[in-house]
Amino acid sequence: MSLKTMESSKVAITRKSKVYGVVITQVVQQVPVGKSTPDFTRKPAAMIVHEGRRAFFKAIVTGEPAPSVTWGRNKGDVNDPENYKIRYDEKNKEHILEIPKANADLVDTYKCFATNEYGTAVCSTTLKIIKGKEEAPQDFRAMLKKTNVVAKKKPLPPQKEGEIDPKLLEVLLSAPKRDYQRICLDFGVTDFRWLLKRLNQMKKEREDEQAKVVENLRNVKQIEVKPNGNAEFSLEMDLLDPKSTIYLYKDGTRVPYGNNGNSKISLQKRGSKYCFTIKDPQPEDAGFYQVDVGEINVLSSDFQVPAVEFVDKMKNAKVSENKDATFHCILSTPLNKVTWSTPDSSLEHGDKYEMSMSEDKLTHTLTIKHCAEADKGAYYAIAGTASCCASLMVEDQGVRFVSGLSDTTVITGGAAELYCKLSTENSEGRWYKNGKLLTNTDGVSIIKDGAHHKLIIDCCKKEDVAVYRFESDGRKSEATLNIQDPPKIDTCALGKFIKPVTVKAGETAEWKLKFSGGQPTSVQWNKDNDVLLNALNVKIEKSPTESKLHLAKCQRKDSGEVKIKIKNEFGTKEAISQLIVLGYPGTPLAPKVVRVCKECIGLAWCAPSNTGGTKIVGYNLEKRKKGSNYWSLVNQGGPIKDSKYEVKDVFEGAEYEFRVSAVNLSGPGDPSIPSDTVIARDPMKPPGKVTDLRVTSSNYTTMSLAWNKPKEVKGSEDEPQGYYVEIRPTESPEWNRCNDIPITPTTYTVRGLKPMAAYWVRVLSTNYGGNGEPQGFDNHIIAMPLPVHPKFKNSNMKSFVVVRSGNTIRLNIPFEASPFPEVSWYKDGTLVPKHVTVTTSDKASQMLIPTSERSDSGIYTIMVKNLVGQESFNVEIRVTDDPKPPGPVELDQNVPGTVTLSWAPSPDETKDHRLHYVVSKRDSFKHTWRTVAEKIFNNMFTVVDIVPGRQYHFRVFAKNDIGLSAPSLSPAFEIKKEREKFEVTVPPRKSLDLSSAPSFITPLRRHAPPEGYECHMSCAVKGAPVPRVAWYHGNVDLSTNTNYYITNVYGVCSLLILRVGAIDGGEYKVVVQNHLGSAECSMILNVRGKYKDP
Repeated sequence: MSLKTMESSKVAITRKSKVYGVVITQVVQQVPVGKSTPDFTRKPAAMIVHEGRRAFFKAIVTGEPAPSVTWGRNKGDVNDPENYKIRYDEKNKEHILEIPKANADLVDTYKCFATNEYGTAVCSTTLKIIKGKEEAPQDFRAMLKKTNVVAKKKPLPPQKEGEIDPKLLEVLLSAPKRDYQRICLDFGVTDFRWLLKRLNQMKKEREDEQAKVVENLRNVKQIEVKPNGNAEFSLEMDLLDPKSTIYLYKDGTRVPYGNNGNSKISLQKRGSKYCFTIKDPQPEDAGFYQVDVGEINVLSSDFQVPAVEFVDKMKNAKVSENKDATFHCILSTPLNKVTWSTPDSSLEHGDKYEMSMSEDKLTHTLTIKHCAEADKGAYYAIAGTASCCASLMVEDQGVRFVSGLSDTTVITGGAAELYCKLSTENSEGRWYKNGKLLTNTDGVSIIKDGAHHKLIIDCCKKEDVAVYRFESDGRKSEATLNIQDPPKIDTCALGKFIKPVTVKAGETAEWKLKFSGGQPTSVQWNKDNDVLLNALNVKIEKSPTESKLHLAKCQRKDSGEVKIKIKNEFGTKEAISQLIVLGYPGTPLAPKVVRVCKECIGLAWCAPSNTGGTKIVGYNLEKRKKGSNYWSLVNQGGPIKDSKYEVKDVFEGAEYEFRVSAVNLSGPGDPSIPSDTVIARDPMKPPGKVTDLRVTSSNYTTMSLAWNKPKEVKGSEDEPQGYYVEIRPTESPEWNRCNDIPITPTTYTVRGLKPMAAYWVRVLSTNYGGNGEPQGFDNHIIAMPLPVHPKFKNSNMKSFVVVRSGNTIRLNIPFEASPFPEVSWYKDGTLVPKHVTVTTSDKASQMLIPTSERSDSGIYTIMVKNLVGQESFNVEIRVTDDPKPPGPVELDQNVPGTVTLSWAPSPDETKDHRLHYVVSKRDSFKHTWRTVAEKIFNNMFTVVDIVPGRQYHFRVFAKNDIGLSAPSLSPAFEIKKEREKFEVTVPPRKSLDLSSAPSFITPLRRHAPPEGYECHMSCAVKGAPVPRVAWYHGNVDLSTNTNYYITNVYGVCSLLILRVGAIDGGEYKVVVQNHLGSAECSMILNVRGKYKDP
């Protein structure tokens, strides 16, 4: 394929990023699985700095493979090292463009490009300069706030019922993860795992804000009371602008601070560390403290001063070295945490220090593990503003091992050194091997250098493997010496092995290699990373000191790397050789016709890419007449040395095909595919123009063409033998050929077009005489399908959706539009918030809210717009939760026969305007609950039709779009009924004779069931006394036949046939009789053929 064709096959697909303002261009048709185009997880923020100050642009990118990042600007480049410094922060994974000294010439729009082989992502940002004379630099003393003017900070939202305190989130944003549980307990939250997802999102947003004023923020310490009685909180930060003002707020009100110990609150700055101190804190100093740089918060801490005292203070402790020491204290009030510290710093729970408390949170314990000399001193317990102190003494236990012996492994013949260090330099010791005392006469070197003791073995052997022990003053340390004997390869044999082995195709290749080393030894042969095993053409010989490999009947494809891997328990050795197999040459491409006349045909071809490992000595050229299977050799005198030849043994008007094969030292290779058919005749005239060129179909990447064959004009225009299709972008002057080989059909589909790009298109006919004149269109063609007005494809889309709070909201709206539309989502008329994720393809758009909240309720609108028009669709989303029940129900009777119910509103009534109430009742007569009223939007309802003498119970439910709440029950209600005296006059009785002869109330009816189905016959009879019923089929009594199920329930007589068969057809009769008479009724049962599925 030519370079022009390859370039025309590239695509440029524009995709949207999750980060607003980032444009992704995909340059391949389909990205492979596991790969991805570049994207930005954080794009550079716009910068506004004073003239002469530093400016930073920082970006974080993703993509597989990892993209390369470059920077640019609209009005120039960023190659000047004096104005620009480009670097990569490995720790934070940030690509940084630094402008050391900003000035007016550098004000511009800057772009960041992230590129890999699958596409490019680009985003823009701006740099603005604040001109004018800048204030003189202020020292730290001038930066401190000493004014008494009280300024207010934007207050945190008030805590709502059933929700967490907003202060908790602010404190967690500034606290390390190890303190999350303690802080949550202080705020009354026992399980904080559900907060983490929301907290991570808030932390990311806070870090983006802080990056505007702080280059690096670290080591943030929450407020704590220190042993000196002062409370401190600190942080380390590198300000982008050293003149930035630092503000301190308490409960939302700015408080002044100084820079010396005389102020109530002071700030000390040491390098990049800022430490605030509250002198002699009192209960009134408790509150919510915040530190801001300008208007950006960098630290939040909640300072609590509980009213607590030490009931039982710490006691001094004395322990032996390497033992654990424990301090206890008992408080007057339960606390979640006591601060343990030394005079220099606070202690953290870990391997060295273990902090615990009792279940009642009154007794707190500090355990110091493995005490050493450095651990002795004073230890403090601080609770609120109260503190207590105790000292720790650590006793030395004489000589000890500072570092003991360690197991050592060496190779045979190497040197081994065993080393230990004692706590004192004047201590002596002895060395033992498997319990036997060692001296310098035992082939070892024993060295003492102060407190350091060494045992050295210069040349290790197998018999040196043992357990070695060092003893001093009753202390001892042991270690094991292991000797390894890894494989070794003979140097002379390795030099021969690595030389390439060259054989002809069909011959056998052999390798052998000698080695030594500890047994057992395994040997593995590999061929191009494939393990070789004994097979028909593979033979492997092994011995303890040598291995051989035989590869029989080698072929050209067997050429490659041969590797031997020798391995024992101590190591592995490898050696690599090469196999070169000389074979027959590869197949050349089909020969091309370069000249034609009636007496000869000129041909040319290219050498094959595979020469068979040797030089090509010539070519064999063969010919045949079209339609014949016989190939004849053209070059009877030997191989053709050149890559072109003129064949003169031809007949005028005959059609020929040619093929060529390469010849090397091994012989001729396979022939090429036949050439195009050529007629031995004088040169042809170029063909004419094609006619009726038209576009039959198109889309964003393809275009289908069709045309008619040009007419042949004798003497000037001959018949075409094929066609070329060429295209040219409107902005390019060069034509690109779509097909390298002429096509014979009069249709063609151009692929790889850029969406919405404009192209000029033309078609040329061709034959042996050359190319005809091109035929094109009068206007350019745009790569796009037919215009389609935007429309939504799913007619059953819901316009109202109810979602439980905390669940995911996902709206997938399919649409159809051409050209590709611009899709926008709105909430209540404005663009959707940042936490809403929108994903759009060419067929649908999806809106996703991973974790919904009540504030996400509203009317969401999708707008699909293109050049043809626009269409929109509204979906009302209501985010709510199970309603809380209303308050207690009270009953009041104002009107006889009625009762008025009133109740306290549900707590959710103010949050959900669609919430209403449902009232149900139950009386002592029916004992079932019945709804008496729904959609009650107030807190009162009057129930009517109250019957005296019955006891009533009522339930009131709160109901919203999710469902009903738990009920609120009313007390029992009853209107007492006063009974009057009731007399009954019984008339005289007359005897009646109700006897009657049997008769049919409802006779049998005719049935025609399908075969295999059930049939149910029934009739109704009367008579007194109750008559006897008998069923008959063809005068046969069915009373004792178990194939029929007969019942008689209160005069309704039934007969059931479970599976009707052909033998069940015929007359059925029912006879009823008593002592007064009898009656009968009959019907005909017709059985239809067996039912079959259509």
